[in-house]
Amino acid sequence: MRTRVIGTGRCLPETVVTNDDLSKIMDTSDEWISSRTGIKERRLVKTENTASMSVYAAQEAIKDAGIQPEDIDLIIVGTLTGDYVTPSTACEVQAAIGAVHAMAFDVNAACTGFIVALNTAHMYIQAGICRTALIIGAETLSKIMDWDDRGTCVLFGDGAGAAIVQSADTGILGLVQGADGTKGMSLACQDRDNHNPLVQSDRQLHYTSMNGQEVYKFAVTKVPECIHQVLDQANLTTEDVKYFILHQANIRIIQSVAKRLKVSEDKFPISLDHYGNISAASVPILLDEVNKKGLLQRGDKIVISGFGGGLTWGADVIEW
Repeated sequence: MRTRVIGTGRCLPETVVTNDDLSKIMDTSDEWISSRTGIKERRLVKTENTASMSVYAAQEAIKDAGIQPEDIDLIIVGTLTGDYVTPSTACEVQAAIGAVHAMAFDVNAACTGFIVALNTAHMYIQAGICRTALIIGAETLSKIMDWDDRGTCVLFGDGAGAAIVQSADTGILGLVQGADGTKGMSLACQDRDNHNPLVQSDRQLHYTSMNGQEVYKFAVTKVPECIHQVLDQANLTTEDVKYFILHQANIRIIQSVAKRLKVSEDKFPISLDHYGNISAASVPILLDEVNKKGLLQRGDKIVISGFGGGLTWGADVIEW
């Protein structure tokens, strides 16, 4: 028994913020951002939040899958920017869509969050604990950015993507995932300070910091490595893969991965140019774009891969 994707959905905030828009509020330019990252614009929330975007993406995926919310046994949301410490975003989604039979919880593996959530659901299905799961990657990264840090804030956007997965005869053919906490501070955002009767803090807000060179070196070596590992598990080669759907962090990373795999860049769909880096949401959003464009046919082999904060990584090879 395997785990098959039977429906996808996405949600992006209404407000588009271009590089030129950012150049009006900080020392940057469209040329500076796009030449280094490939990003031209991103979506930022105004009235939306992590839960509301998750709910919309979930409803789109449910519609695409042709199921009812009552059919869902499990909801897992990959996010590092939930609206509450508790309840989880997954529990908010469960209540909003009426998935009354579903267990619900969040996972935080940063940019690998959707992959880890999918793999967790796969293991639930393999164990016979559930049959149908809703997997979401959702982020409101704009709320944890220092908008005076032009080297970091310009990279990120907000959004949510979702997939319905179900036990089937085909689907996930192999998976790998891993972490290296020794390099975790290369991409970090500290939570609230301790503030209790013994320790009095100033309750300052903390924002995301990133060592871009360290993250780049990690990604361009680890991603090709884990893709080769997962293809070996499935007894496949890169030639068998129709698309490589990677976390959308930086166009240079994707180009380097393609070169190291000796695969044409045409096999690497791109959404970062118009959405930026949306951490756990980038893979499911791009997957939905590819699916809704009718680019996937039954039996196609695709590889999805996430990498980032933690540092974490993961990849799955999937038969559509």
